[in-house]
Amino acid sequence: MANLPPIQDMLISHRAPISEALAVIDKNAQGICFVVDETGKLCGVLTDGDIRRGFIRKLTVDTRVVEVMQTTYTSFPVGTDDAVLRRQLSDKIRHIPLVDEEGKPVDYSCAHRMHRFPVMEPLLGGNELAYVTECVTTNWISSQGRFVTRFEELVAEYVGVPYALAVSNGTVALQLALDALGIGPGDEVILPDLTFAATINSVIHVGATPVIADVDPDTWNIAPAEIERLITPKTRCIMPVHLYGLAANMEAILAIAQKNNLLVIEDAAEAIGSAIKGKQAGSFGDAATFSFFGNKTVTTGEGGMVLFKDEASYEKAKVLRDHGMSKSKRYWHDYVGYNFRMTNLQAAIGVAQMERIEEIVSQKVQIGEWYVEALSEIADLQLPYRHADYRNTYWLMTVVIRSETESLRDEVLKKLLINGVEGRPCFYPLHEMPVYQQWLRAGQEFPVSTKVSREGLSLPSSLLLEQKNILTIVNMLDSVIKQIAVIRKK
Repeated sequence: MANLPPIQDMLISHRAPISEALAVIDKNAQGICFVVDETGKLCGVLTDGDIRRGFIRKLTVDTRVVEVMQTTYTSFPVGTDDAVLRRQLSDKIRHIPLVDEEGKPVDYSCAHRMHRFPVMEPLLGGNELAYVTECVTTNWISSQGRFVTRFEELVAEYVGVPYALAVSNGTVALQLALDALGIGPGDEVILPDLTFAATINSVIHVGATPVIADVDPDTWNIAPAEIERLITPKTRCIMPVHLYGLAANMEAILAIAQKNNLLVIEDAAEAIGSAIKGKQAGSFGDAATFSFFGNKTVTTGEGGMVLFKDEASYEKAKVLRDHGMSKSKRYWHDYVGYNFRMTNLQAAIGVAQMERIEEIVSQKVQIGEWYVEALSEIADLQLPYRHADYRNTYWLMTVVIRSETESLRDEVLKKLLINGVEGRPCFYPLHEMPVYQQWLRAGQEFPVSTKVSREGLSLPSSLLLEQKNILTIVNMLDSVIKQIAVIRKK
C-alpha cells in the first residue's frame, strides 16, 4: 500500500487564504484538499488546477479558499463498499472524501490507495520452477550441470557471437573481459561518466587507469568526440555503456577504435535485446558483458555473461574464471585466477528466461512505446533518444525534467512515491564521487552528465505493466509536476 497522507493532511478551512491551501497540497502531494466549514463539515474541494485557474483570473495568494473551491463534488458515507467507490474513480475524480453521519470528512478513497507500481520486478512465468526443481532433485546445484552450458549457448546464439561464458554477476564479467584481453597496469580505458560504478570499478580492479568521458546530450551515452579528445599513447580500450537499454553509437566508436588500434568492450548490462540496424548490442566489440541481476530484462537473480569474438581470449577467460587452474593438470594453476563461476541453479533460471527472450524483449519495447506516446503530452520533458536504426529496449524508462531554475527531480520522486509510484534518480556521475576524482584530467568538465544526473529520473518499467497502468503513472507524473510548479510560483 502506498504511504498516503492521513485525512488530517487533506483538510483546509473555507476561510483560509489560498496560500495555506497551497501549503496543504504541497504537503499531501495529492493535488487536492477537502474544504470544511466552521463546524468541520465538508463544504467543497479545491485542486491545484482550481488555484491555477484562479491565478489566471488575477486572484492572489491572499484570496480566501471559499472563492475558488468547487461546491459540486463527489463524496460518500465512510461505510460505502469499496467496489462502489472504485467505480466512481476516474481521470476526473481521483479522490473521494468519505464523511461520517454529521457530514465531516473522516477518510478518503483514491486510485492509488491499494497499489504501488515498483520500478522493476522479475517476470518468472516460464520453466524457471521446473528447471530449478530439476537441479535440486538431481543434486546438480553448483557450477557443474547442463544448464550452465545451455545458458551460454542460448545467449551466444541470440546475440550472434561465437563464445560466451556465464559468470557470477555483471561486475565480474567486466573484470574478466578486461583481464582476458590483457588490459592491466599502465593501460588506459576510456569509459562514460554517466554509468553504474561497476564499469569503472572493474577497470581499477585489473590495475588499469580509468579515463572518464562526458556523454552525448541526446543519447546520454558516451560521446564519440570526447573519446577522441581523451586518447593518449597509453589508451588501450574503449568501454561504451549501453545506458538504460539504448545502444551507444557503435559505428563511430568502432571507427575510432580501428583508427587508433584500440580494443572495445561493450558494457551491455542493461541492454540485452537492444540493437543497431538489426545487429544486437554485445556483438560489436572485441568483448561484451551482460548482467542478469534481479532487476534486469533477463534475470538469474544474480549473474552475468562475457562474450568474445576471439577464441584465444575466450579460452583464457575460461581458465581465469575457474581459479586460473589448468584444464589438463588438475590443481595446477597457470594464472592468478578467480572464482567467477555461475551456479547451475542460476543458469536454470536463465535458460527458462532465454526460451522466452523474443517475447520478453518485444514486451519491453511495447512498454517503452506506450510510455513515449503518453509522455510526449507533458511539456519540458526530454524523452529517450529515438532513431529508426536503433531498437531501444527501455530497460528503465528514463526522462529528464527540464527546469529553468532548480531541479524538480527529487521533489517529483518524493511526491510520486507518496502516490504509489516508485521512481529512481539517474546515476550520480562518476566525476562527482571523491573516490574516483584522482583519475580526472586537469580542467575536465562534464556539463551533460551533470545535467542528466540531476534532472533525470526512471519510472516503473516492469514487464508486468499494462497500458492502463502506464497512463495512470504518466498522469500522476504530470499532476505532480504541475503541483510543484504552482507551489513554486506562490
